[in-house]
Amino acid sequence: AALRRGATVALANKEAMVSAGAAVLEIARAGHATILPLDSEHNSIFQALGGAPMDQVERIALTASGGPFRTWPLEAIAAATVEQALKHPNFAMGAKISVDSASMMNKGLELIEAHFLFGLPEDRLDVLVHPQQAIHGLVTFTDGSVNAGMAVPDMRVPMAHCLAFPERSDSGAARLDLVAIGRLEFFAPDLDRFPALRLARQALRHGGAMATVLNAVNEVAVAAFLEKSIGFLDIVKSVETVMNLPSMAALSAPRSIEEAEAIDRLARARAREVLS
Repeated sequence: AALRRGATVALANKEAMVSAGAAVLEIARAGHATILPLDSEHNSIFQALGGAPMDQVERIALTASGGPFRTWPLEAIAAATVEQALKHPNFAMGAKISVDSASMMNKGLELIEAHFLFGLPEDRLDVLVHPQQAIHGLVTFTDGSVNAGMAVPDMRVPMAHCLAFPERSDSGAARLDLVAIGRLEFFAPDLDRFPALRLARQALRHGGAMATVLNAVNEVAVAAFLEKSIGFLDIVKSVETVMNLPSMAALSAPRSIEEAEAIDRLARARAREVLS
């Protein structure tokens, strides 16, 4: 509704863009509205772009803390409890997003969101595990230069940027102290231990309504995990099972919010059948 009336929207809800990205962007275009990314990774990329046209951008990389299970072996992750999954190393967040961070599904959703927000295909979007969370996003330009969006891991920073844009205001957050941090580390994500990222890339490559399906099934599965009715690894297994159903693969991308909601309801019904 805000986009239809031409408002500037600071988008904090990645699931809306994942489930109905093309439809949301069309509504924004038709309403002459502006979408400002508030998610910390996308906001840092937006700032690192500096207004450069996207044809000058070669790649974009989102960073991830790795969550509470970053160094855990697969056997330990399989036995993870709800309480352990909720212990994010850097952020205090709600239960659902904390579980998504532990499985790295959150980063998968952010990868899909980045595709819609910045218009880059899946093969030009990267994810780097960066435990210190000083860098939130990186932009590689066609000349080989790289801009990094850096700040303390505090949501007040991207909030202040969106609320004051195009000006600047004091977020009240602490300032980044690189000397105190001492070192910045980066690792490739382990897709064997964190297959959610693989599924997100699969959804992007497949197209159609697969991103909508992935998001819907994940929400149902995470709720079941939080109720302690399934194991931690069953979350991603459930998502993959429903994504692989021929009826899901045949769905077209939603062209409206109403179509996205209908696909969402269908995917949730299939998820409940799988979980039962």
